[in-house]
Amino acid sequence: MSFNSRQYEWGDMTLVLGGRDVTGFRGIKYTEKGEKEPLFAKGRHAHSIQTGNITVEGEITVLQSELIALEKAGNGSVIGLNVDAVVAYGNPSLGDAMTTDRIVGISFTEAAKEMKQGDKNMEITIPFIALAVVNQA
Repeated sequence: MSFNSRQYEWGDMTLVLGGRDVTGFRGIKYTEKGEKEPLFAKGRHAHSIQTGNITVEGEITVLQSELIALEKAGNGSVIGLNVDAVVAYGNPSLGDAMTTDRIVGISFTEAAKEMKQGDKNMEITIPFIALAVVNQA
């Protein structure tokens, strides 16, 4: 039995957003959050942990050209877009097992643009909420 401890690298990531391979993305972050709280009854200690809603939120960091492409797809704004994303980690040519997450129902919540003196490019972080993350290992 062999064990491969190779870690994923930035160059091993692929992002497909709305069916389009996004080559100008600089970062992605997504989180699933679950509401949980202790259930108290008789005594001082909780009897169980109760669960509630699960939410998904995150952000995609892209170059200006990618934001422009998204704005065109959204008729001038990314706020009205509703897309799915596929995030793939791994490089099969190096023997990696592919790990794929599908982020379902992404809806962007804002799109702020900013540049400062000395910047060589515009990098935009676009926050989003989504319906679910489906792990497709």
